[in-house]
Amino acid sequence: MIAFIRIPARVAGAALVALTLFVLPAAAANRDKVEAFLQVTGFDAALESLKYSAEDAPVMLGIDAGVFGYSWKRLSSEVFDVDLMYDMAVDMLEQTLEDDKLAHAAGFYATDLGQRLVEIENASHLDPDDTAKQEQGVALVAEMVEDGSPRLDMFKRMGAAIDASGSAVRAMQQIQMRFLLAASAAGVIELQLDPEELAAMMQAQEPQLRMAIAQSALASSAYVYRDISDDDLETYTAALEEPEMIEVYELMNAVQYEIMANRFEVLASRMSELDPGQDI
Repeated sequence: MIAFIRIPARVAGAALVALTLFVLPAAAANRDKVEAFLQVTGFDAALESLKYSAEDAPVMLGIDAGVFGYSWKRLSSEVFDVDLMYDMAVDMLEQTLEDDKLAHAAGFYATDLGQRLVEIENASHLDPDDTAKQEQGVALVAEMVEDGSPRLDMFKRMGAAIDASGSAVRAMQQIQMRFLLAASAAGVIELQLDPEELAAMMQAQEPQLRMAIAQSALASSAYVYRDISDDDLETYTAALEEPEMIEVYELMNAVQYEIMANRFEVLASRMSELDPGQDI
């Protein structure tokens, strides 16, 4: 599921926004259907990949994770427990994902093309080496620009479809802000800015962040779909642009952000167990 290709923390930081809880739909999907949906779409692998984002958390606070040694790996593994995050996603989707939308998205991903796409997307999600993936993706994008490849336009359309509301950048800024505030409240760091000043600083940085995220996402798509033909890529892009799929992705993005929000705030509160008092 392309919506959940991770953007490295060095590009966008960690991200966090509260999920807007919807009124329970009249035809909400049951738990068994939701769990099958997670598997067929690859969202289960995307959830598992969230554990890698914890590796970059200390960097956001100006702390070297190496000073914590094994205790950092132990803490981050506990907080970003894969089974826990999976249960959180199922609980939320069981209350919010309408059965007809689930069937529409699952119907595409259950096709031969859909399963091929899920296989390569899962492999990318579960490969923690963002640096290597980005480097290869950037090189591929440069080749496409030189050749005038139509794939670049398809990748841009895909990106627009999976974030139709344009909320990804603001969500990431909210994640970073809430993580910093939670760490400050826990005594892990001492913020030199109040929340209003921090928000103003992030707003000023939004254009650069938006550009960095767009470039990173383009490189990621170029890398992940490098072996997919132009025709199959166009089929996928068209599927993502369907209104039902756009609604599904908006919800899935919200679920992912809420899980990240919850886990990063818990991580911040528990970092005081390791080494409180670092200035930022």
